[in-house]
Amino acid sequence: MNLPVSPALFTPSWHAELALGYARFGASTRPVMRRHIGPLRVQKHLYAEGPQVCQHIIVHPPGGIAGGDRLDIRAHVAEGAWAQLTSPGAAKWYRANGPAFQQLDLTVQTGATLEWLPQETIVFSAAQAELTTRIALHGDARLFYWDVVALGRPASGERFDLGHFQSHLDIRRDGQLLWHERQRIVGADGLLDSPIGLDGQPVFATLLVTGDIAPELLETCRALPHAVRGDLTQLPGLLVARCLASEALLARGWLIELWKLLRPAVLGRDAVPPRIWST
Repeated sequence: MNLPVSPALFTPSWHAELALGYARFGASTRPVMRRHIGPLRVQKHLYAEGPQVCQHIIVHPPGGIAGGDRLDIRAHVAEGAWAQLTSPGAAKWYRANGPAFQQLDLTVQTGATLEWLPQETIVFSAAQAELTTRIALHGDARLFYWDVVALGRPASGERFDLGHFQSHLDIRRDGQLLWHERQRIVGADGLLDSPIGLDGQPVFATLLVTGDIAPELLETCRALPHAVRGDLTQLPGLLVARCLASEALLARGWLIELWKLLRPAVLGRDAVPPRIWST
């Protein structure tokens, strides 16, 4: 006999959580917490550079984010540890009748290092994507952070004519605000084509690195050959790089070249690209 089942048991939205923790043991960084609820995972931790840097690849098995979905990701890097987090491919935000959410909370303790290096975020036309990122740095904690956002799918002839993309980013050191940014881009908004907005480019990217670099290195970064419209600014204790591009691949390529130049100077280690970036 088939019993009636309440429709409340079937929901089109998914709530996924992932909590990660890293600690230093001797000369190595080890994962000490890995807890998940719903469709968020990390693959086996890797040591492509030796035991000091622990690399994790964050995987969202559904492959896309739809209306009503909520992703909550937390990572804590304890004193002296070094974690590098990336993703296997683009995060896709699908068209939806309601908003979908991602909340990212990152904590980096004194003497620790976090590299947050995901691949691009693709926001389909008519998606409603709302992202909040909070990063807490303590003492001399070091951060290398980037994000790449592609609006619409220009290769398929899709412009970002409907929906919205909204993001909120706060970075604090010992409770003091180091960087604050809010943005909201609405489909078909005039800023998509305005020269004071995206100037007709569907892709924008940001890189944030704690610390100060020498003027000579800053000029070397600016002189990199690239197919994007980008530049760098050195603020007190924070380096900011931004670009506009016609394709996500071009923006990500520029960020990787900057990472290769900046990582040895700021973090004291040569840049070893994760293998997943080449697959």
